[in-house]
Amino acid sequence: MKKVITLCLFAFAMLIGSQTLVAQNSKLETMKEINAEAAKKTETLRKYVKFDNDQRDEVYEALKLYGQSRANLEGKDITDEEDAKIEKQLDDKIKSILSEQQYESYKAYVLEN
Repeated sequence: MKKVITLCLFAFAMLIGSQTLVAQNSKLETMKEINAEAAKKTETLRKYVKFDNDQRDEVYEALKLYGQSRANLEGKDITDEEDAKIEKQLDDKIKSILSEQQYESYKAYVLEN
């Protein structure tokens, strides 16, 4: 009887552990998607705005942070105010990274797309 109970407890523990692994894998997949999207947008902006490697790295980090903020709010009811706050954070970060002329090119690109 003890062996049956032990076996059932072991099976239950394995079941709980597999659910945790699935949740972690979905978070990992989300992070991979965010990183890939940030890299893609950064390279597209690099061709359009023409910035150097240091700026590229900073723009990538800003876009990655933006993607993470968006992912954290996914599935929740967000207000226009929260949405505007995230957009403003990205815009402020990009503005601090780029020169005035580059920023104007960036804004033109954003309006175009």
